[in-house]
Amino acid sequence: MTEANVSRTGGGSLGAPTARGGNIDRDRLVAHHKLMWRIRAFEEAALNANREKLVLGAIHPSIGQEGIAVCVCSHLRRDDILLSTHRGHGHTLAKGANATAMMRELLGREGGTSHGKGGSMHIADFSVGMLGANGVVSANIHIAAGAAHAIKLRGEDRIACSIFGDGAINRGPFLEGLNWAGVFKLPALFVCEDNGFASTTRTAEMTSGPGAAARAEALGVPSVQVDGNDVLALDEAVGTAVTAIRAGGGPRFIVAKTYRLTGHTASDPATYRPLEEVDAAWRNDPIARLAQVLADAGLSAADLEAAETAAKAEMAAVYADAKAAPWPPKERGFEDVQDAGDPRIDAV
Repeated sequence: MTEANVSRTGGGSLGAPTARGGNIDRDRLVAHHKLMWRIRAFEEAALNANREKLVLGAIHPSIGQEGIAVCVCSHLRRDDILLSTHRGHGHTLAKGANATAMMRELLGREGGTSHGKGGSMHIADFSVGMLGANGVVSANIHIAAGAAHAIKLRGEDRIACSIFGDGAINRGPFLEGLNWAGVFKLPALFVCEDNGFASTTRTAEMTSGPGAAARAEALGVPSVQVDGNDVLALDEAVGTAVTAIRAGGGPRFIVAKTYRLTGHTASDPATYRPLEEVDAAWRNDPIARLAQVLADAGLSAADLEAAETAAKAEMAAVYADAKAAPWPPKERGFEDVQDAGDPRIDAV
């Protein structure tokens, strides 16, 4: 894929939004639109940091998948638990993490969410219930099941949510995690961001049978497949699932069909995808689709453009701050590496 593809904003005429009858919650959708732009602007700033060789580690952009992060996290409370995939910037930001601390983390600077130690693939912020992204495909499913079991044992009114890609459904933790959640009727939401690819391989070519939702149903976990770029449909599906979970209905599974508009990583040109396919995906950009819904509901073009402008200005400032931030002191190298504390300090 060319760099021009990466920088496109999706502001033109794109795929028609799903028709809806009756009224819409315009204020809620305006907030979704703004947050989606904040996520995209953050990702674009992160890609710029990668080009400038300031990122420590790999960057996996979620450009094109912003609707899933926003819809899922909008139904989670601050004290709910979230586990993410290696493509986790959007999820973390949508869960309420501070963008400045996140960007500092990506650049390995002091003031990062994990003092610059976790980087992009292990972005985490316990203060907002974000237990972390995970560089091991599907590993977060086990952790979410464990967190959900702890919540149930404690009798707490919380849920645990695991977001993972379609490549994860062909790994063992998918079966094991959903089976465990189903057996014990755990308060867990599992969300598959189905962008059609496991790294550079088309998932459909490596997946036997009818797919993820059917596998979850076979385990007794109620499932639904939805257009992940249709914010209205996805928001409704997530709301229904979360309501059922909070009511004691056990786990739920959502397959959100989407498409990543960049390569697998910041350095991946994605030449394994035909340009015609990528162009068609840009015409299905979830931000532009939601913008059309809002325009049809009476929101002005100026207000819609203001969301993009504000997001880009915010993230430009965030990036400038991160570049200027100091490196962590070397003494931090031995902190946070074991539950017992600093290994340099003798146990009493």
